[in-house]
Amino acid sequence: MKSFRFTNIRLFVIIAAISILTGGIGYRLGEQKTSISLTADKRIIVNQNPPAAVTVDFSLFWDVWQRLNRTYIDRATIDPQKMVWGAISGMVSSLGDPYTTYLTPTDNKDFKDNLGGAFEGIGAQLGMKDNRVMVRGPKGTTVTLSILHPNDGSPVDISIVRNTINVPSVVTWIKPVAQITEIVGVDATKTLPQNGTVAYIQLSQFGDNTNAEWEKAVTDVLAAGSSVKGLVLDMRNNPGGYLEGAVYIASEFIKNGTVVSQVNSDGTRVDYPVDRQGRLLTIPMVVLINKGSASAAEIVSGALQDYKRATLVGETSFGKGSVQTPEDLPDGSSVHITTGRWLLPNGGSISKKGITPDIVITSAATTATADAQLEKGVELLVR
Repeated sequence: MKSFRFTNIRLFVIIAAISILTGGIGYRLGEQKTSISLTADKRIIVNQNPPAAVTVDFSLFWDVWQRLNRTYIDRATIDPQKMVWGAISGMVSSLGDPYTTYLTPTDNKDFKDNLGGAFEGIGAQLGMKDNRVMVRGPKGTTVTLSILHPNDGSPVDISIVRNTINVPSVVTWIKPVAQITEIVGVDATKTLPQNGTVAYIQLSQFGDNTNAEWEKAVTDVLAAGSSVKGLVLDMRNNPGGYLEGAVYIASEFIKNGTVVSQVNSDGTRVDYPVDRQGRLLTIPMVVLINKGSASAAEIVSGALQDYKRATLVGETSFGKGSVQTPEDLPDGSSVHITTGRWLLPNGGSISKKGITPDIVITSAATTATADAQLEKGVELLVR
């Protein structure tokens, strides 16, 4: 019987293992209709064939790709991965639906962090101004801010270490009218009963921690007892969040019935009814909304209006009444696809219309001490 040297046996095992592995990979790629090709300069291109029902010519795409790599003046900055992401973003945006979007891995992580109520940074909320972007960065790194104080001739540099910032989605206070600093600058407050006490809950989004934060806020309101004349629910500039969160909050105030209905792309309809026993079913309440109130915030305010459970004050809301289904992709990116639309309890649509408040008050003249919308809400509760 012929024997193998140990080194030959090991070599045989390695070759066999590689054969099995490559065979398995080939089988899986074949199952997924994925092809692998090698370019003239030995680069590998992995390509998944289009669905059977789709006929598409990608020659123009690759033509432009090659032209960019061949003639673009700053070719060292070309990033093939970013080009692929950009192509996918363009395909998604061609639908003309601003809510069907593609998020790169970084953008997808930021999106999830935002719903989770935490992000890494310096704890400052900054917007776009003069084409300058807000500061962000990983935890533990340092950012230097140049601060220019009023009446100073030159800025002062201040170094801040980035950390994890927890952003509450629910803010609560309970105050007598005389102590509500946000409305002391509104002339009409002079005629309001100064001994009336009002509860205020600001709901800034429907995120991962919202329900737990909400329960604590409701407990605080109930603990104040009968001295509270009513509740102001402030959902101005609330961009929305989880549908389940909207049903949960609406169920706090509505005894029974449908909160919202979802009509899907396949023609099916799903009703979302009140899902729990609320603790604030009878408290008088006013809801504040504006142009920045969207999505889940519109579901809650629209349901409360349809059931005549609250008086809505402010401006017509944003009008975001569609449903996006997020789908995570293998590389950490995601695509959010509009798969349905929402209907309010009375059958009205939110999409492109928004919620029209019962009392319209614009926010044009609102300042830190002259919030006319809040003042109107307080007036309705204490008079």
